[in-house]
Amino acid sequence: MSGSGKKVVDVAFKASKNIDWEGMAKLLVSDEARKEFATLRHTFDEVNSTLQTKFSQEPEPIDWEYYRKGIGSRLVDMYKEAYESVEIPKFVDTVTPQYKPKFDALLVELKEAEEKSLKESERLEKEIAEVQELK
Repeated sequence: MSGSGKKVVDVAFKASKNIDWEGMAKLLVSDEARKEFATLRHTFDEVNSTLQTKFSQEPEPIDWEYYRKGIGSRLVDMYKEAYESVEIPKFVDTVTPQYKPKFDALLVELKEAEEKSLKESERLEKEIAEVQELK
């Protein structure tokens, strides 16, 4: 398999292991959001399955001798040489290093906002309980 094809399969496999589908599903509040999320998850699973099966397999080697018998050695050798000279460039990720620090900072900010929201929610629940006791 080419280096870039294998890289895509590896990244997709690792990504699928790191996704907290259940945790994300718990955050959804509307039925429409749940439907969209189910569609997203189903689509991701289909694409991931295709990557795991179709692109993780090595291509069958070319039987050059078979073609030499029918076409002739010179033409087959010319094609073989051209085929073997093809180089597929390896994928170099230049984007992730640029955005990873920003993403990590957003995750920290998200956690802080979540904690603040939970504290505010607790405060409001206590306030509601106090108001209900006054009734």
